Amino acid sequence: MKKTIVAVIVVIAIVGAYFLVNNLLSKNTVTTSLTPSTNDQNTTATTTETQNPAQSVIGKSVENRDIIAYNYGTGEKKILFVGGIHGGYEWNTSKVAYELINYLEANPSFVPNNIKVTVIPVLNPDGLYKIVGTTTGNFTSANVSSNTVPGRFNANNVDLNRNFDCDWQTNATWQNKTVSGGDSVFSEPESLAIKNYIETNKPSAVVVWYSSAGGVYSSSCHNGVSPETNTLTKTYASASGYPAYQSFDFYATTGDMVNWLAKINIPAVSVLLTNHTDTEWTKNQKGVEALINYYFNK
Repeated sequence: MKKTIVAVIVVIAIVGAYFLVNNLLSKNTVTTSLTPSTNDQNTTATTTETQNPAQSVIGKSVENRDIIAYNYGTGEKKILFVGGIHGGYEWNTSKVAYELINYLEANPSFVPNNIKVTVIPVLNPDGLYKIVGTTTGNFTSANVSSNTVPGRFNANNVDLNRNFDCDWQTNATWQNKTVSGGDSVFSEPESLAIKNYIETNKPSAVVVWYSSAGGVYSSSCHNGVSPETNTLTKTYASASGYPAYQSFDFYATTGDMVNWLAKINIPAVSVLLTNHTDTEWTKNQKGVEALINYYFNK
């Protein structure tokens, strides 16, 4: 009888210990596969990681849309490509960025071991959504609204490329128009998101796509064009066939993103597509490949 009682007590103790340990382990488990957020609706993100581990959400737009970075490779030399800062007004800059993403997905060996390529195809998701009805790359020119100008700005009606810390002004210029540069530098969640991302990751070089003028433009903020930016400009221009320019002089620009990058000593160029509809992928593919080869051998 006594042996039976002892055996029962031992069994109870073992079962109790099992459930105690299991409960402690479950409390320390972080769930990373949560309900996925959509780019086309106002949703609150529950994690910074998307379902694909090569993707990361770097911030949110005014209307709470994800700003997504697509990452390829793990090397120490980081090259960042950015599209869609002017949203739906320059929708082809997002399309060329998505074409780069598709190419990297199809050709994983394209990125060498010592390089990491990051593509942020839509820095202004609210502006793109306003014009094409989505923030993914699954749209064509048939989806584009007839008037694309409203899509240039974010949901606060701020021109994001006038919200950075180089000669910033609240009343800025676009062509012959006055536009808002925001209430202060980095007042907008989109520009603040890319600022934080760049300061954290410290890329070796940055390429930002715009349209339309057809050329590669160096960056500077009253400190001259750095030798590395000059090389970046010439390398991309020579390979792509775009002409190279030391500066953008069509009209005064304040709060410009690439000029802010020059201010913090990160080599950066603006690549302006020739018009507002074509991606000129063949030219840009050659430019991207030339940059990767340059930093691979540097």
